[in-house]
Amino acid sequence: MTALRPDLAAIAEMIPERARVLDIGCGDGALLEYLIAEKGVDGRGIELSQQNVNACVARGLSVIQGDADTDLAEYPSQVFDVAILSQTIQATRSPRAVLAHLLRIGRRSIVSFPNFGHWRVRFSLLVEGRMPRTATLGYDWCDTPNIHLCTIADFVALARDFDAEIERAIAISGEGRTHPMSPGAWGPNLFSEGAIFLLHPTKAAA
Repeated sequence: MTALRPDLAAIAEMIPERARVLDIGCGDGALLEYLIAEKGVDGRGIELSQQNVNACVARGLSVIQGDADTDLAEYPSQVFDVAILSQTIQATRSPRAVLAHLLRIGRRSIVSFPNFGHWRVRFSLLVEGRMPRTATLGYDWCDTPNIHLCTIADFVALARDFDAEIERAIAISGEGRTHPMSPGAWGPNLFSEGAIFLLHPTKAAA
């Protein structure tokens, strides 16, 4: 089995064995395949790209074509132990609604995204006056699928709007290394190119 990307490996480490998992925007299914093989999870996936859905099915995975913006409402509440939204929330039309469904569907939720507050992004805008193109944000402004530009601080504020408890927060460096971070600290928002959050709804919110 091919080794996982560092961010996906960090997500996999958060998943309990034999959990019921929904991977939203699961790509080619690399994470789902790993979780099923290594942790014995009951894994399902939703993916927008038909090409990726075909790749998942070829791997023997239970993945359907679907859109996070429109299809999550069909899932019952608390039906999964963990709902994953990896590198996808910034590409949705309504991140607030998608996160609300994520917290409703899963007893716990994992969200990862690129950090548009990274210093290289700020520097590019300040000095060149143009939207940046980096290894993490590898698109020109007119081609990017990222339609909502989110920083780590923005996501922490959004989680608080939902009274979601942040159990763990992990920063992702430009080299793909991962390390724990304090969600409220200013350093990760400036120096991390991405982030991963493990959340659960509070009793009041649930």
